[in-house]
Amino acid sequence: MSKTVNEVTKEKWILETFPEWGTYLNEEIESEVVEPGTFAMWWLGCTGIWLKSHEGTNILCDLWCGTGKRSHGNGMMKKGHQMMRMSGVQKMQPNLRTQPFVIDPFEIKNVDALIVTHIHSDHLDIHTAAAVHQNCPEAIFIGPKEVVRTWQKWGIPEEKTIIVKPGDAVKIKDINVVALEAFDRTALVTCGDPEEVLKGKMPQEMDQIAVNYLFETSGGTLYHAGDSHYSNLFAKHGNDHKIDVCLGAYGENPRGITDKVTSVDMLRMAESLNAKVVIPVHYDIWSNFMADPKEITEIWKFKKDRLQYGFKPYIWQVGGKFIYPTNKDDLEFNFYRGFEDVFSIENDTPFPSFL
Repeated sequence: MSKTVNEVTKEKWILETFPEWGTYLNEEIESEVVEPGTFAMWWLGCTGIWLKSHEGTNILCDLWCGTGKRSHGNGMMKKGHQMMRMSGVQKMQPNLRTQPFVIDPFEIKNVDALIVTHIHSDHLDIHTAAAVHQNCPEAIFIGPKEVVRTWQKWGIPEEKTIIVKPGDAVKIKDINVVALEAFDRTALVTCGDPEEVLKGKMPQEMDQIAVNYLFETSGGTLYHAGDSHYSNLFAKHGNDHKIDVCLGAYGENPRGITDKVTSVDMLRMAESLNAKVVIPVHYDIWSNFMADPKEITEIWKFKKDRLQYGFKPYIWQVGGKFIYPTNKDDLEFNFYRGFEDVFSIENDTPFPSFL
């Protein structure tokens, strides 16, 4: 750390401050011993998760280490921006990153696979790809065709990549990873240059740009819906597979945009999937899509006796750990607060007489 103000520079400030959690979470994940009959996962922000099995397999999914807006600029959107293409909006949108970096990607160890749901840059991240490639030389990179194409363009060797489409399954040690249909209309209408799409030079099939995943572990199953919108085909996935926990991209859609799953549809998704626990993610990261996840809990309380399958919502915190089935009946995460050994040594702070 800098000792005097004369030693402080912008570069030193950045290196001494970011990522804000340093290696705290890296250390926690590495030291976690997952009990038999369970799996553990940590929320890394947006839809990024770290999944760890009892057998010690580590899968990183959708970790994003980038930023949103950093300047007002001229107040207008860049031509071809995702939001412009979705709604015709021209004025700059305030998509500011609102969460700290809770993990240091360049201190990542022991990752067996980096898995990405779709082509958008807040899921498919060059910094994450570089860190995993450099630190975990045996790691496999798994994604749909256009995700893999992007990795290879960045320099990931072809032999380290696996292209998946719905129906494919890849075994990562003890975890079976099943690719399923995605329902991400946003990805479909914003993939590549629109003029190139019209010329037939970019993919227009969902299966090439986005998939959902089912992670089958010895302790239970996790369904990752990426940025999928609500779809009736969630019911097909629920019929075809046993799903214990599901993650969905929740958020408050701005005027003229349908990009995130709303609170009511988060519950519909869980019911359709026959899941036991539904966890909203993604609402945390963008200032113009932020939503209160307790809205889901309150609607669930109102409707739970009429919902078909008896699932529960779980309100997570970024950087927090969830263990299934240990936490399946909890409704909300709370960080460990410490102080178990309070007064274990003599306290030399004087106490007022009235205490």
